[in-house]
Amino acid sequence: MTAATTAPDTIVAGRAVLGIELGSTRIKACLIGDDPSDVIASGSHEWENQLVDGVWTYALDDVWSGLQAAYADLVADVRRSYSVEPTGFAAIGISAMMHGYLAFDSEGESLVPFRTWRNTTTGDAATELTGLFGVNIPLRWSIAHLHQAVRDAEPHVPAIASLNTLAGYVHERLTGRRVLGIGDASGMFPIDPDAPTYDADFQARYDRLVNDTPLAHPLRELLPEVLVAGQPAGELTAQGAALLDPTGALQPGAVFCPPEGDAGTGMVATNAVAPRTGNVSAGTSIFAMVVLERPLQHVHHELDIVTTPAGDPVAMVHCNNGASELAAWAGMFHRFAEAAGLAVDIDTTYDVLFKEALNGAPDAGGLLAYNHLAGEPIAGLTEGRPLFVRTPDSRLNLANAMRAHLYGVFGTLSLGMQVLTEEGVKLERMAAHGGMFRTAGVAQRFLAAALDAPVEVAESAAEGGAWGVAVLAAFAAAGGGDLDSYLRDRVFASTESRTVQPGVDDVAGYAAYLDRYRAGLAVERAAVTAL
Repeated sequence: MTAATTAPDTIVAGRAVLGIELGSTRIKACLIGDDPSDVIASGSHEWENQLVDGVWTYALDDVWSGLQAAYADLVADVRRSYSVEPTGFAAIGISAMMHGYLAFDSEGESLVPFRTWRNTTTGDAATELTGLFGVNIPLRWSIAHLHQAVRDAEPHVPAIASLNTLAGYVHERLTGRRVLGIGDASGMFPIDPDAPTYDADFQARYDRLVNDTPLAHPLRELLPEVLVAGQPAGELTAQGAALLDPTGALQPGAVFCPPEGDAGTGMVATNAVAPRTGNVSAGTSIFAMVVLERPLQHVHHELDIVTTPAGDPVAMVHCNNGASELAAWAGMFHRFAEAAGLAVDIDTTYDVLFKEALNGAPDAGGLLAYNHLAGEPIAGLTEGRPLFVRTPDSRLNLANAMRAHLYGVFGTLSLGMQVLTEEGVKLERMAAHGGMFRTAGVAQRFLAAALDAPVEVAESAAEGGAWGVAVLAAFAAAGGGDLDSYLRDRVFASTESRTVQPGVDDVAGYAAYLDRYRAGLAVERAAVTAL
């Protein structure tokens, strides 16, 4: 039987599994059936961060209105497709952008606006903590945000009773449990993989560091409890059901998996949780995750050490700036098409522009595109200045411009990936996912050139983290076990994928582009100073 014929029965019987991910520009809901590889319905809601008083943030009211809108959109999709309405689920999973700073008082009230991963104002704290622990503490990690608030003697610090990530916050409101998946937790504070929970020695060092400050609680009381994939993490309460679905149709009782970050759900969505596998996730930010088989020999500011949802160590190359600048240029060309009286949708605009990039010179004709809307620590930038740069002898045309913009999405990522190569990290398989890979053979081909390695894109790549966390919820509902085996045998056994090998001309052209890109960062720094 097909998914379409079994889906109504699965939904009515309450066997379907719901995954929701709060991404940087879209909240997506995804419903899977008895076969976790089949997406049977979806819904979404567009939203955007705001720069308020110098802080990148989302209002918490927008979190809940957005969740409700995405869920309502999914329910509408179910009605259209199957003429039924869900009233309950076997399991639910919540995922969201990692890191950042959500601080609450003893009554659970937010003390300051949500500070997202995109903020780069924690440099002093990150530097001090990196020295204290002997491991890299990036600017966007929750502990860096907390410590910067302590260093700056912010008025809310004495009232802090708990910290959380966005996924953990939503999960707590829906279930009443303050827990966090280990992958998301590893972006708050370093993990001891042998525990597996937060590193107790590092916690003790931090408590001693801030002993004479107004911070009233030890770190172990502030951070959420850590769980690994497959462990039950609570059930949907009546209050939680009403929060998600104000119509009252949704009933409580669904089992939850541990809430995870978008990096972890991206690993699941690309079947990249085993050593020597990795994935690249491209959206508002872009990051690569490579599962390690041994510890790194040195501390690198370009690399985070985080974990898979099962707790295995991962080297993460995280870049604050992904495809947003590319989207802005695509939007400009789309508006030109509209002004010219051409009836094309935005997906067609992307498709035309991406395919035109294939006609560009391998080195993008001497053009350079910097996608830095926000600060970029790997590139040494505290603020963003998106730039499109050319010299008098460069070859400006549409094909080269689009190739430069696509290369530019991968530019900073390449700088971090070169550090992994120097560390001798072995990589047998690299998968990619995200909307920019929907146009077959373009972004995937250019990423293969940037990495000088084969890149795989599965047919499920565009489903992303909402599907990934739905799979984690199904895994928990099935009793857990070995996550890699579950993905390999139950989820990806029959999934189609395409692999692109790096082309010789593309590799050489991208290498020439990257040399200019690295040299041109001086222009970026000058722009930050002058503008």
